[in-house]
Amino acid sequence: MEPTRETTHQHGPNCGHKKVPHGNHMDYLNENGLLDCAEGAHAVAISEKNPDRCKPMNESKHAHGAGCGHEKVKHGDHFDYLVDGRLEHPHGDHNDDHGQIV
Repeated sequence: MEPTRETTHQHGPNCGHKKVPHGNHMDYLNENGLLDCAEGAHAVAISEKNPDRCKPMNESKHAHGAGCGHEKVKHGDHFDYLVDGRLEHPHGDHNDDHGQIV
């Protein structure tokens, strides 16, 4: 996915987008679930800290989806949901833990 740049919107404390720490800077979640910063929009990379694997969360009984109350975040080639700073991925009858967003 190629990075994109919004030219009509300035991110800041009152812009309406959720601020997310990412690497050594702050990003903002845009409407497409991408992290947006000065370098453009991008996904959270699949890594050791943010893996793409089946790791069921025992305590999670929540069904993620449109209108569930959690922000959608692009993670590699799929979407996760941001819950208390962690990425949760819907997987069958459970949610997988894809790590704390870093």
